Amino acid sequence: TAELCVCEGVPICTCSFILSSSRAAGMNGNGPSKFVDPLEDPLPGVGTYEDFNTIDWVREKTKDRDRHREITNKSKLSTVALLHSISDAFSGWLLMLLVGLMSGALAGGIDIAAHWLTDMKEGVCLIGFWFNHEHCCWTSNETTFKERDQCPQWQSWAELITGTSEGPFAYIMNYLMYIFWALLFAFLAVTLVRAFAPYACGSGIPEIKTILSGFIIRGYLGKWTLIIKTITLVLAVSSGLSLGKEGPLVHVACCCANILCHLFTKYRKNEAKRREVLSAAAAVGVSVAFGAPIGGVLFSLEEVSYYFPLKTLWRSFFAALVAAFTLRSINPFGNSRLVLFYVEFHAPWHMLELAPFILLGIFGGLWGALFIRANIAWCRRRKTTRLGHYPVMEVLVVTALTAVVAYPNSYTRMSGAELISELFNDCSLLDSSQLCGYKPVSVLADRPAGEGLYTALWQLALALVFKIMVTVITFGMKVPSGLFIPSMLAYYHHDWFLFKGWCSPGADCITPGLYAMVGAAACLGGVTRMTVSLVVIMFELTGGLEYIVPLMAATMTSKWVADAFGREGIYEAHIRLNGYPFLEPKEEFEHSSLTVDVMRPRRSDPALAVLTQEGMTVEEVEALVESTRYSGFPVVVSQESQRLVGFVFRRDLLISIDNARKRQEGVVGASQVVFTEHAPAHAADAPPPLRLRGILDLSPFTVTDHTPMDITVDIFRKLGLRQCLVTHNGRLLGIITKKDILKHMAQIANRDPDSILFN
Repeated sequence: TAELCVCEGVPICTCSFILSSSRAAGMNGNGPSKFVDPLEDPLPGVGTYEDFNTIDWVREKTKDRDRHREITNKSKLSTVALLHSISDAFSGWLLMLLVGLMSGALAGGIDIAAHWLTDMKEGVCLIGFWFNHEHCCWTSNETTFKERDQCPQWQSWAELITGTSEGPFAYIMNYLMYIFWALLFAFLAVTLVRAFAPYACGSGIPEIKTILSGFIIRGYLGKWTLIIKTITLVLAVSSGLSLGKEGPLVHVACCCANILCHLFTKYRKNEAKRREVLSAAAAVGVSVAFGAPIGGVLFSLEEVSYYFPLKTLWRSFFAALVAAFTLRSINPFGNSRLVLFYVEFHAPWHMLELAPFILLGIFGGLWGALFIRANIAWCRRRKTTRLGHYPVMEVLVVTALTAVVAYPNSYTRMSGAELISELFNDCSLLDSSQLCGYKPVSVLADRPAGEGLYTALWQLALALVFKIMVTVITFGMKVPSGLFIPSMLAYYHHDWFLFKGWCSPGADCITPGLYAMVGAAACLGGVTRMTVSLVVIMFELTGGLEYIVPLMAATMTSKWVADAFGREGIYEAHIRLNGYPFLEPKEEFEHSSLTVDVMRPRRSDPALAVLTQEGMTVEEVEALVESTRYSGFPVVVSQESQRLVGFVFRRDLLISIDNARKRQEGVVGASQVVFTEHAPAHAADAPPPLRLRGILDLSPFTVTDHTPMDITVDIFRKLGLRQCLVTHNGRLLGIITKKDILKHMAQIANRDPDSILFN
């Protein structure tokens, strides 16, 4: 046995998962003679799923409803049962509390560690190597507004090694040490991922979307993935690669939720209930990544969740609140804020500025469409060529290239969070940033642009071009990676005639940081196609409700422009690249085909493999299962009538037969398998029958052969089905699975139907 592990388009190992069902005939004479009925005596393993299969949402919801009904009925009989009922109802909120606390604590630790290691590339603190640059210089008396980064407690590597910080030799020494630390961090990150947790690479959001739709990827949200992802995320961000930690934090939060689910029976034994918790965890991840709890809830609802009931909305809100409070208590940035780049703008925006905001939206949409196409093309090349066989070398080469090019430009050398903080910042008279390099005059608003500002602008232009190119090849490598937010800067020369009417002397006319914020939202919206949640996240970052309209205008324009080149966002594109069985809720099915055109078996195929409710022996059932690789089998009255009785899953069938051989005396290959309510009479010398009605789904979903496929696709999306049976006048004709629908949709779109890899 083996697994197919695909991470952001890169297969780690490709193989199949085959369950051998051969059993030696014989009799187990131990224990008393009795019939084993899974309905009366539940068997361990029945009702569970194999790896890389889709869950049956209807069955899981039915199991939970029956469990809840039983607890409610028992609660009326005794005080103990009543307390058990109360604890069962409260367990969901307790779980959300634990998820929020754990995710917030891990996010705070990641932020602190990433800031420290990023600064370590440039120097070290003499009073304690565990201090980053800012913390090291907090108590220094030599720090001034003009030279806020200078303090004797912090020394660059050139000062430590050569004793001087000036001159070309010192610059080269710092340059080489910057490259050395970047390569070391990247090497550790990719090695840890490759050795201990292959699922820890990438952003994780495409896989989480697929898991939330009901797909099983065992180990993707496990403890080893959480440990390695947390460590390597810090290393990857600190290496200076063009990536962010926002997407991976969603994966980290979902890992926390999945691990904590095992503490509660209600969530451990029900895949649908667990996915409700994972939806809330996705909201927690965005809450701690951006410091935006409300935006996190909307992100989970808009972007990643497949099933989002009202109860999940409340619990997501509560968990995001707890996570934000935990992160605020840790205070990783030392500014009493949830994010490093929190700013508050006070200048109003003007109606005339809607034109440049829309232009930013157009740029963001074009950038998004370009990025998706280029990144998918690069990932496909990595997947189909020898490049994919050398992930460590690829990471080291890209890291070296990034470090060599990034160091000379201060805006590419600093971390992504620091760059965004710099761009979002609103200049003050005492600000020493190059972006605030205006000529010194008494009134801030009337200062003309100086040489420092012009230098900063061309450096930013170079940084933008560099980030555009390097992000395409970085996103999807074998390290934890989120999307870096490309930001832009605009500045204004207020003497232009167009603005004289509403730009009064001594007042701020245009806020450059606002343009950076709108540009960031437009670019991120073009790549991910987020709208409502993105706008809420951005105004939660800035604290400015006043700027909702500019953000909405840029975000919607960005989405419209990007959709003109293709309706898929970056996450959906990677889901399709990896071949996951995901029915995109936003995608319309516009073909006029019928279910008979899509179902199996086709006209030229062999007859459908079915079980009969009576008359088949254990040996015949095992032979049928062994000769096929289907996930389940319809049960009919007889081969002649083909009238449908129900549906049984392959895994449940094998487990039940295996348990019966061990626990029921006299079960041999000649024993009859019956799916009826009462076992038929059998001869005294015949082996006892095996009753398996308890594992039979008596109400499988069915459609007729003339049902339009657009209706069938809607049924699959809204009910979360994994298969649907096709009948004609009550007789079974065939079966449609989610994979069949996805293959059919791929054929319509002129894509390779064999790119859908899983069940």
